[in-house]
Amino acid sequence: MLLVTLLAVPETYAIPAPAPSGTNNSQKEAVSVLQNQSSGEVFEYNIENRPDPFVPFISEKAASANINEILPVDEQLTGMQLFEPGQLNLVAIVMAESSDFAMAEDTTGKGYILRTGMKIGKRGLITSIKTNKVTIEETAYTRAGKKLTSTIVMLLKKEGEE
Repeated sequence: MLLVTLLAVPETYAIPAPAPSGTNNSQKEAVSVLQNQSSGEVFEYNIENRPDPFVPFISEKAASANINEILPVDEQLTGMQLFEPGQLNLVAIVMAESSDFAMAEDTTGKGYILRTGMKIGKRGLITSIKTNKVTIEETAYTRAGKKLTSTIVMLLKKEGEE
């Protein structure tokens, strides 16, 4: 707790010289306030639960925020969310009666299975698996709350293509 104490100053220094007869009421009030302060009252300022008066009301970050800026993802990324679609190469698509799935590999050659409904990347969701492509829909939100949607298609390359 911060306490500010004002010491009583001798009256000869605290009270200004008497005002000339042509002074207005505000000067007389100022003289009476000074006389009251010099009577030995102690002023204490309690800083608890009060904002710092020297901190600006508007910070630079808040003032420069762009309403069309895309908000970052707050959730913990796991599994295929650690890979963006551009980091994977589609190597196989299996069309089965029960469920279709695709196989992709990263740059090190490690393979992964992709299924419809899986999350991929920070904002992606696999929406469909066709005979030659996997479609991913990415959804992002701006600071203004606007929903931005984009579609990414991973194509299955034929043997010998790069």
